[in-house]
Amino acid sequence: MGWFILAQLFSILITIVRIGRLSEQEKDLEILVLCQQLAIMQRKQEKPVKPNQAEKMMLAVLTAKLKEVTQRPAGHLRGIIRIFQPETVLGWHRELVHRKWSYARRNKGGRPHMDQELERMILRLARENPRWGYGKIEGELLKQGFDASRTTIRNMLKRHKVEPVPVRSGSIGWRQLMAHYKEQILACDFFTVETIRLKTLYVLFFIELSSRRIYLAGATANPNEIWVTQQARQLIWELNDREPPLRFLIHDHDRKFTDAFDTLFRSEGLRIIPIPYQAPNANSYAERWVRTAREECLDHILILNETHLRRVLGEFINENYNVARPHRGIEQQTPIPYGQPKNRGTVQCRKVLGGILNDYYRKPASPSICLS
Repeated sequence: MGWFILAQLFSILITIVRIGRLSEQEKDLEILVLCQQLAIMQRKQEKPVKPNQAEKMMLAVLTAKLKEVTQRPAGHLRGIIRIFQPETVLGWHRELVHRKWSYARRNKGGRPHMDQELERMILRLARENPRWGYGKIEGELLKQGFDASRTTIRNMLKRHKVEPVPVRSGSIGWRQLMAHYKEQILACDFFTVETIRLKTLYVLFFIELSSRRIYLAGATANPNEIWVTQQARQLIWELNDREPPLRFLIHDHDRKFTDAFDTLFRSEGLRIIPIPYQAPNANSYAERWVRTAREECLDHILILNETHLRRVLGEFINENYNVARPHRGIEQQTPIPYGQPKNRGTVQCRKVLGGILNDYYRKPASPSICLS
């Protein structure tokens, strides 16, 4: 403790000697620098002290002026600048000098920039029509009232890293091929749910690939051949009037899909497409919906029994997923279209599944009654 007091007294003595050698101008500048740092430190905030642009400029100017008056190297500033490194403050000063001598570039001429609307149109045509070459894009642009040469189109596509036709077009992909048939494809699958007593229940569902509409076939603890066939028969009755009619059914090799199940759909003109063994991605639409049902519904509810599970999934599918939940895969539309959105009336919230999900809708304003 005695050595600490002695060291402090010695430091104060050195400071007094140094101050005595300073001129009045140097003392004034040093007092201004210390006052500026003290003002920054006295700000009350939870995060570490960070000076704003005005404070940075003030410290940089005062420090540079002090260095200029004393005509000594920057090392002597370490005893004055307490909360920042001298190199930091001098760096702020260099930034101010850089801003002083910076100026906007003058236009040196040259070809004018391509119109943004034309550029977006060229990119759209190239990406939506991978088999179109530069000449075909040029002709389509002329038809739409745009004027662009083939060289301009080529350079612009190259700038956006869009490959030329021989590389860009290639062979037709599965996504393009399936887009033609998806309105006629139905997929089905099972998934399991554990009750509060750890009883395993099996859920059978069907999904339309074009609209992502879900049909809940049923839930049971014993999905035998009779039960599965009966659920399929009820679904076929529901889909009899669908346009366009379904032509394909996708499912895996689960033994619960019996021969009687397949025969029933073949009798209605549907072709059965079994996916490869141990390849759930081949039935990706159905697998993705199972994840949605778990994340948005089943993971937040303790299922009591079969009746409770059917009621929960029925409410989730019929009151939320099919009619009220926008789907990113179909351009933020619901599987069952809701028509033209209303832009009048107050926005109301309807609780689904006791408040686990919220459905928002517009309630029309009640007409005012004028009493004469």
